[in-house]
Amino acid sequence: MTQALISLSDDSNRVLNMVKAKFNLKDKSQAVEAVIEHYLECEGEPNLREEFIERIKKAEKGKFVRVDNFAKHYGV
Repeated sequence: MTQALISLSDDSNRVLNMVKAKFNLKDKSQAVEAVIEHYLECEGEPNLREEFIERIKKAEKGKFVRVDNFAKHYGV
């Protein structure tokens, strides 16, 4: 788990306290997690451009070489 020290405005601090109280969370880090999870649910992952998807599909059909020992194969 990553730890971060953040600075919050008074308004942001109040919002986190409200989230913490509303969802009966133990500390503000859980409130930050809840806000981030809600954001991800609303925004989700960005859509990929069609050109990128086509490039990936084309690459999947390409030729591949099986390498059991990367260092030996590439002389590293």
